[in-house]
Amino acid sequence: MKKAIKFFSILTVLAMALAIATTPAAAAALNSNVGTVTLNASLPESLTVSVTGGATVNFTLAANTAANPGSTASTIKTAWVLAPGRTAVTVWAWVANGAAALTDGAGDNIAASAVTAAAAGSNSAGGALNSVTSGGAGVPAFITPAAATGVQIGNVAITAANRASSTTTTVTWNIDTTPTPQLPAATYTGTVNIQAQATP
Repeated sequence: MKKAIKFFSILTVLAMALAIATTPAAAAALNSNVGTVTLNASLPESLTVSVTGGATVNFTLAANTAANPGSTASTIKTAWVLAPGRTAVTVWAWVANGAAALTDGAGDNIAASAVTAAAAGSNSAGGALNSVTSGGAGVPAFITPAAATGVQIGNVAITAANRASSTTTTVTWNIDTTPTPQLPAATYTGTVNIQAQATP
């Protein structure tokens, strides 16, 4: 019986050795080549102006009177996404003809010097629409007509912290009729352009 046990023990050891010998060796990891994907992302510069309130302002004029306020204030939102190197965003109110900011179409005019845009909220006080004349130093390129005049109504310094941002300017309007005390009774209309510039 001892011989049989010994025989079966030897047989078991041989069977295990045979099993180990015939088991394939563990395979090492196999890696492929490296494929690549190129990612290109573009964020273009943008600068927009929106008149979000007070796009039409009405005046009831009194003859030879300095204070003729507009019926409502205008709200102007300026938004931007700028590249590094831009130092400021300025907002301007301008008219194409400083001698005739408003006209009755019959030759009677209200000059830009008589129309005031008082600004709040964007670091500019505003002023009369003839504060800046076409061709002057620091005048934005969009004030191109030779007769154009305007006034700065917003100014924001640009840093790394506000390259993508916005500002809101509130403008109150007034027309002074004292420069033309004999202004005839009529309906006067005109358009004020609101435009922004990022510098340099």
